[in-house]
Amino acid sequence: MSTYAIGDIQGCYAELRRLLDRLAFDPSSDRLWFVGDLVNRGPQSLEVLRFVRDLGDAAIVVLGNHDLHLLAVAAGNAKHAKKSTLDAILDAPDRDALLDWLRHRPLLHHDADIGLTMIHAGLPPEWNLQEARRYAAELEAVLRGDGYRDFLHVMYGNRPNRWSSGLAGMDRLRFITNCLTRLRFCEPDGTLALKEKGEIGSQAKGRLPWFQMPGRRTRQDRIVFGHWSTLGFWSGDNVWAIDSGCLWGGALTALVLDQGAMRTAQLECPGFLKPGCD
Repeated sequence: MSTYAIGDIQGCYAELRRLLDRLAFDPSSDRLWFVGDLVNRGPQSLEVLRFVRDLGDAAIVVLGNHDLHLLAVAAGNAKHAKKSTLDAILDAPDRDALLDWLRHRPLLHHDADIGLTMIHAGLPPEWNLQEARRYAAELEAVLRGDGYRDFLHVMYGNRPNRWSSGLAGMDRLRFITNCLTRLRFCEPDGTLALKEKGEIGSQAKGRLPWFQMPGRRTRQDRIVFGHWSTLGFWSGDNVWAIDSGCLWGGALTALVLDQGAMRTAQLECPGFLKPGCD
């Protein structure tokens, strides 16, 4: 039995299947962790969504910003619909079942047995792992509840950009969402620098990757994440970044989680869009 974490797919279904063939993935015994962004921008988002859903207990998925975007558009958030390539899902006969399944995926997954946590994007320096799990659960409860459409209509935005335990309501939920699904860089005081999307070294002076922030309270916790295609594969600072830009002509990365020192398998990808920041 093997467990693999898979980087951002974003509708690149053929590449996913080729990578799994290379791994000799067996759904009856192996397990897949997906770091989010199953859909959008690539050519076969519907096929990816169906395939991963049908894996059942063989797959664990955390939600990424593009997955939330799909849910928002499906919930009637027309303001942001022009940025989508999601019509095949929205027009599918099994649309409602797929969206309901996606809406019930977690924002954070922690496996105590292997000592590893999976998120899509990042964590602010002020949170420890116990707090991050609790805040992710707050957001999950909203997405799984009757009022999820209300949240999806006000989810977008960069404010508030600094954590306070006193944050409440939609402001609190938006901050949690932005950390778990959008974060790359922070200001020296911990403020989220959400407009920074480039590789390390391209950011404004003083800003640091979230995982290199001094005093980060999750520094002793092993974390795997995606989201940051311009960073590519990264192993250091007790984190593993595995979005290696399949969509942009990079590679689709699998991280083997259960063989001591973690190793990778990568499939080079032709790319469906010109390289850029997502």
